[in-house]
Formats: sequence, C-alpha cells, structure tokens
Amino acid sequence: MLTLPNILTLSRIVTVPLLAAFLWWPQWQAGYAIAFAIYCLMGITDYFDGYLARAQGTVSKLGVFLDPIADKIMVAAVILLLCAKGVIPDLHVIAALVILVREIAVSGLREFLGGIQVSIPVSRLAKWKTTFQLCALGLLIFAPAMPEWDWVHPAGLVFLWVAAALTAITGWDYLRVGLKHMDS
Repeated sequence: MLTLPNILTLSRIVTVPLLAAFLWWPQWQAGYAIAFAIYCLMGITDYFDGYLARAQGTVSKLGVFLDPIADKIMVAAVILLLCAKGVIPDLHVIAALVILVREIAVSGLREFLGGIQVSIPVSRLAKWKTTFQLCALGLLIFAPAMPEWDWVHPAGLVFLWVAAALTAITGWDYLRVGLKHMDS
C-alpha cells in the first residue's frame, strides 16, 4: 500500500504543519518565501502522485481516499492562515468562505453518494476552479514575500474571486446531480 504515489500524497498531509508554521511567522518575508516554495513543492507532489499512480498502474483505494483529503487539508489550512494574518482581508474573506463551504459540502455529498454506489466525475469546470484556486493561494502566499511587487496581492485576490465564482457554479452542479439520488 505504501507505493511512491501514496507516499507523495502522505507527504503533503504531514507537510501542512510546516507550511502553516512559515505562514504564521509574524511579518517575516523570508518565511512567506519559504512557505511559497513548500506550497509549490506540495503542488508538484499532487501532480506526480496521480501521474505516477496511473502510469505505473498502482492506483490504490488508499490513494483515491487520501488524495482529495490531502488537497482539502492544504487548501483549508492556507485559507485559514491567510485570513488570520490579514493577507485575505475584509470582504475577500467571503470568497475564501465560499471555497471552504463548497469543499466541505462536496466532500459530504461524495461520501453520501459513495454509500449508494454513485460517483460524480470531476468536471472540466471543476478543474479550472482548482487551477484558479491554487494560483490564487500561491499568489497570496507569495505577495508578502515580495511586497515591492505591488501587483501580486491584487492579482491573488482577483484569482480568489474567480475561484469562488467557479466554486459556487461547480458546487451547485454537484449538488444538483446529488439531489437526484436523495430520497424525497
């Protein structure tokens, strides 16, 4: 069960506290730069765990179970810390909340539907949502590391809102499909 893809997935989960520590460090530009590097490394392992599992024919139930959990733990931790540190300020917290609520709701919906042997495939729009979400968080982690690049933070917030809009759309799509399988 501990194949290389599963080890990569587990490494993302155990790295979250390290990422959080560097994001939490007060007003330390180098800390945000290190956090950005860790975040990028986590993104690379996310890509390669799935790629290697498919290429080697080692897709496992453990990997299928852990991969989305690892992603959600990382995203939730980053969002919460960026909100706590004020990097995601004021009304922009609403976009972050939309993302968190959707992640939790879709996870619950997938768990429910899995119990009745129904799966919901990931849509192309959901992949775009993930891309905007990961880019937004990456830009928002990077912004405090390079405050002289005054375009990074606003760009991160724009990407966050695009991700939130796509999140709402894809969340509604999943809910609509899921409701068809629920008792009245």
